[in-house]
Formats: sequence, structure tokens, C-alpha cells
Amino acid sequence: MLERDISELEDLLKTLSACMLRNTSAKAAADMALWDLYGQLCGLPVYKLLGGGRTRLETDLTISVNEPEEMARDALEAARRGYDTLKIKVGSRPELDLERLRQVRAAVGPGVRIRIDANQGWLPRQAVRLLNQMQDQGLELELVEQPVAAGDLQGLKYVTDRSPIPVLADESVFSPLDALQIMQQRAADMVNIKLMKCGGIYHALKIVSAAEVYGMECMIGCMLEAKVSVNAAVHLACAKSAITRIDLDGPVLCGEDPVDGGAVFSGKDIFVSDAPGLGIRGVRGVRYL
Repeated sequence: MLERDISELEDLLKTLSACMLRNTSAKAAADMALWDLYGQLCGLPVYKLLGGGRTRLETDLTISVNEPEEMARDALEAARRGYDTLKIKVGSRPELDLERLRQVRAAVGPGVRIRIDANQGWLPRQAVRLLNQMQDQGLELELVEQPVAAGDLQGLKYVTDRSPIPVLADESVFSPLDALQIMQQRAADMVNIKLMKCGGIYHALKIVSAAEVYGMECMIGCMLEAKVSVNAAVHLACAKSAITRIDLDGPVLCGEDPVDGGAVFSGKDIFVSDAPGLGIRGVRGVRYL
């Protein structure tokens, strides 16, 4: 792509997508750079290029899987910091999951939205049994993320068809084709888009378009990422109404923020930048080899 004109954005993105198999995180980095340059060329922030609607998002905060008492303390601290949506990790030692959620719910009370992420930790029948128990005990869970192994679409559909709690596919969805298969089979109620999984904004837009066709809502998520990459996800989420749930807490989990420009992360509130492109001006202290 060297010496190509950034105005050829569509062809550049296709070239990037076809240049090697998988390597989605590396492709996502290049994809973000291309969108940033194109936005600067047009004099517009990327979220406005994509259709621009919202300028502010609210993220959840992840509570790591630990002993029930520790998770309850962490959840209460997050609620005191103003987070009203928590993503609770479960799936490690499933026999403890009910108690973990009982204690978390008791700690934060009914005013905090709780979504859970099993990270592929359950078997299909086990997942259905646990989710029904959670429902019966009045834990008021918003959704369950990736209850079974990523490659087990039959098992995922088994859970989705029988769960009283909506199911969100995460590790099962890397490519637009993965998302399309889940939507066509109704193997999940929602899908989680992560730019590092799908290869960047270019492929994320395809997943969003499929979701719009099939009437399915999306979450925008992130890995353990800092601000530069999560900032690109903010632009996408602000542009697309099919993205109804936000899980972009990576930057607030970082000990420091050396990035100048881009989105502002202030607790649960995220404010997109109106600067051209993705709005990043530089990274303090970075050393280029």
C-alpha cells in the first residue's frame, strides 16, 4: 500500500483485508490508520464519516472472577464510583458462580445492571441449568456472554433456545461470516464486535450491516487495550445505532494515559472527539525503533 493515495480508501481496505490470513489485530491497527488518514483528508471525524449520531457513550466495568466475597467488594466499589452497569466474569469453577452472583447482587442492590461473561466456561446443558437457577433466584441478569466453547455453535444455539436470559456471542464471532452464520441460525440473541477480533472498522461495519438486516443488536467490546485502539471503537459505536451495549473499559483500567487527543474516558462516560480522523495527536514517551 506504499505510495497509494488515501482517497482510494475502499480499495486500500480490500487490499489490507486480503494481504494475509487471520492476523486480525495487526490488520486492525492498519485499518485504523487508514480511517484516520481518510478522516483527516475529508476534514471530518471518523464517526461522522460513518453516519455520526451519538457523541457520548456509557461503558460497563468488568469485575474479574475471584472468590465471591472479593467480587462483591469489587462490585460495590465500582458502583460507588458511579458505574451502573457491571460485567461480572464467571465460568471458572462453575459450582461457585451462583454464589458469586448472589453476593454481587446483594452488595450493589437492584439499581445496578448486571451482565455476566462465562468466557466459554460452561457446557451447554450446564449453562441452561445455571441460567435457569439464576433467573429463579431473582438475580436480574441483563445477558450472558459466550456461555459455551467458541466453536460449538450447536451448543450455543441449544443454550439460546432454552435460556431465560439473552445470550451474547463473543469468541464465536471473529469475521463477518461468523456473525452471519450465528444470525442465520439464531444461535445467539446478540453479537459482540471487537475490532481486534474482526480486523478493524472495515469488517466491523459488515457485521453491523448484517445485524441490521437480521434485526439483531450488537455490543462493542475490547480486549485489554489502551486508548488508541479503543478510541476507534468509540467512533464506530457513536455512528451505528445497532450497537446498543458498550463494553469499552480498557482505558479506565490502565494506570496512566500517555495519549494526546482522541476520546475522553471519564469513569463510565466516554466522549468522542470532533477532531478530524480519529483525533489522536500523539503518544507521550513513545520510542520508535
